[in-house]
Amino acid sequence: MRRYAYEHLIVFTDSGATTQVWQWVAKDPGKPLAYREHTYVAGQPGLSLLQKLEYIAFPLSAEEALTISGVTVRLRDAFDRDRVTKRFYDRFRAEHAAFLKSIDGIGSGPDREWYASVMLNRLMFVYFIQKKGFLASDPDYLGNHLQAVQSQRVQDHSPSFYRHFLLRLFHDGLGSRETDAALTSLLGRVPYLDGGLFDIHRLELCYPDIDIPDPAFERLFAFFDSYTWHLDERPLKADNEISPDVLGYIFEKYVNQRELGAYYTKEDITGYIARNTIVPYVIARAIEGCAVAFRSGGAWRLLAEDPDRYIPEAVRRGTGCLMPAVVTAGLHDVRERGGWNTLADPEVGLRGETWRNYLARRQWYEIVKRKLSDGSVVCPSDLVTYNVDSLQFLQDIIESCEGPDLLRAIYDAVSKVSVLDPACGSGAFLFAALNVLERLREACLDRMQAFVDDAERLAVLHHESAHEALADFREILEQTAEHPSRSYFVLKSTVVNNLYGVDLLDEAAEICKLRIFLKLIAQVDNFEDIEPLPDIDLNIRTGNSLIGFATPSELESTMSRRLDFEGASRTIDDGAREIDGLFAAFRAMQTGSFARSGDSKRAKDRLVAKLEALSGQLTMYLAQQCGIRPDDGEAYSDWLERNKPFHWWLQFYGIMQSGGFSVVIGNPPYLESREVAYVPEGFESVDSGAIHAMFVERSVQLLEACGTVSMIVPLALVSTQRMKVVQGILERRGSVWYANFSWRPGKLFDVVNRALTIFTVLSDKRDVAHSTGYRKWFSDTRSDL
Repeated sequence: MRRYAYEHLIVFTDSGATTQVWQWVAKDPGKPLAYREHTYVAGQPGLSLLQKLEYIAFPLSAEEALTISGVTVRLRDAFDRDRVTKRFYDRFRAEHAAFLKSIDGIGSGPDREWYASVMLNRLMFVYFIQKKGFLASDPDYLGNHLQAVQSQRVQDHSPSFYRHFLLRLFHDGLGSRETDAALTSLLGRVPYLDGGLFDIHRLELCYPDIDIPDPAFERLFAFFDSYTWHLDERPLKADNEISPDVLGYIFEKYVNQRELGAYYTKEDITGYIARNTIVPYVIARAIEGCAVAFRSGGAWRLLAEDPDRYIPEAVRRGTGCLMPAVVTAGLHDVRERGGWNTLADPEVGLRGETWRNYLARRQWYEIVKRKLSDGSVVCPSDLVTYNVDSLQFLQDIIESCEGPDLLRAIYDAVSKVSVLDPACGSGAFLFAALNVLERLREACLDRMQAFVDDAERLAVLHHESAHEALADFREILEQTAEHPSRSYFVLKSTVVNNLYGVDLLDEAAEICKLRIFLKLIAQVDNFEDIEPLPDIDLNIRTGNSLIGFATPSELESTMSRRLDFEGASRTIDDGAREIDGLFAAFRAMQTGSFARSGDSKRAKDRLVAKLEALSGQLTMYLAQQCGIRPDDGEAYSDWLERNKPFHWWLQFYGIMQSGGFSVVIGNPPYLESREVAYVPEGFESVDSGAIHAMFVERSVQLLEACGTVSMIVPLALVSTQRMKVVQGILERRGSVWYANFSWRPGKLFDVVNRALTIFTVLSDKRDVAHSTGYRKWFSDTRSDL
């Protein structure tokens, strides 16, 4: 098109006139071409496209003042990819502020903001499930009942929609199994969901006179009704479609995490970190459980048989052909075409890749392929070093394993792995872990079924039974078959048994749980198949990850200074063991045959009461150690508010007593000690003055001996003297990998103007430190990064 017009906007359409693609190409000096596209499908509202086109509509009266640069700037703004998301967030923020002002019965302050978050979380969940027809088969359930309540009020002066209907829906309908004819008449047919989302909230207990006037809901529902709500994971086609994944980004903004030094982490980063920690850990545990399957090649042979299957496409691109002529012809021809630093032909090069970079990438590809082909890759840490698609590799091991012992070893490792994010926010890293574990569990279940089917067939042919050898597979499959949706049960089991998170903000923890619940309920298609959601209040906790007793040795050090050391220690140990037993029983109720019993809430109440009592006792010991007297009410309350202690040793007693968490991942707060209200103590890295450094150290403390850890932190970790102590902490744990990224011209977090490092640590006898160079990249090449 440049032969006709250097600056242009192209509109493509198909022959059936059903789809258009509006394309503009940014041509910045010294940068590769960057495509900006907007797809419009017939029948869409088209609001997003119209908003873009408004930016490049010029009246005839302005024609004389138009310049090429002025028009292209407008075009650039119009086709900015993040503009639609930002526009939604801006409106959401305005609606949130308006709803906050409407709440009566809670004075201004954190509690009022918190309750606004609680209500919006509940209402958004209800919007998703009503659109799926799960609430009285009415896709406009909330709006229609708001009108019904208002009509009824004309006759009998009934209370507000909030008090007359919503609280009954939340607490007595969705949050309780007990029902009666009067409640059914009011609410219609609604499912019992449990999960804690609709329980009477602690703020509702503290402020029993809360009320919210009807106009607040009229405005909020009008906003929600302008979007289409989809629970499934379909690609969004219309401008006004909302899915749980879209809300993940909004939630991070909504909690205002930037003030706490935390940022929304995109799926490419969370996925990379989750794969490079969980998969090597599972393989290492499988080797321990079935070493014979990995000897003399064994399962590793898959890498040699088809190495290209496990090398990322971005590395393989353009390597399957002969070396391009421009490279082989010699330096003279290269100079004629502008030099090694000119862009490589698009047939072989990545976006923005020069010939020099293409050649380096191709040479690296040959090295990796040779390593895989000749069987040099024979340990989990090599999968990280050579950037192998480890998740695909492990899934292929599962699908091709010939004996039940290897499958049993892998399934045991997947079932028992404990994944922690100590600064979980809205759960981006936990979702990445969930995706990895879901894929592995599903593959294991499929292979188990194949083993069982083959055993039954062989038993008939050879008149001998293989039932005893495969009894555990049958038991697992039978337990899974008891649930209407296998995918729901797999996700639910994974969340309850494998995922753990802690965050300083109550709102963040609640949003994390909400997103998990949406993911679960999305697996169900029929009302009759809805199961109660798991109660994961004890998986996703609130507190300060840096303040509190993390290990038995820390607690013992404090208790040894007390006169009643032996008696108090024995009481605490006994209480902690009792709590762990109660937690194990409660967790079993969430996924086992007791999931539908009424015992779950009573078990939780008993567990929480004992946990809070013992936690309070430990907190008083900690306060005394800090020079705060618990009987000084005002000083003690102020200290509690600033520190919010979280006692890892108690809150996750079973995990800590068994050695610690298997995997720790996350994105800790990028703050200096002077920027927080609390004072962390007892850390080797305290002199660094960096909160994220102490999070790294805490993560290592919480890790089991053979555990893995990976986080994204500022580049200072590998480039400043004050972080040398942190490097030492990491490198004492095993082998370390540092992947280092610039923030110019492209940056990993849109709002963070600082270079970043992703570090990964695996338990590895070789104890080697690996590092990339300092990667600079353009935003449009991120998918290849």
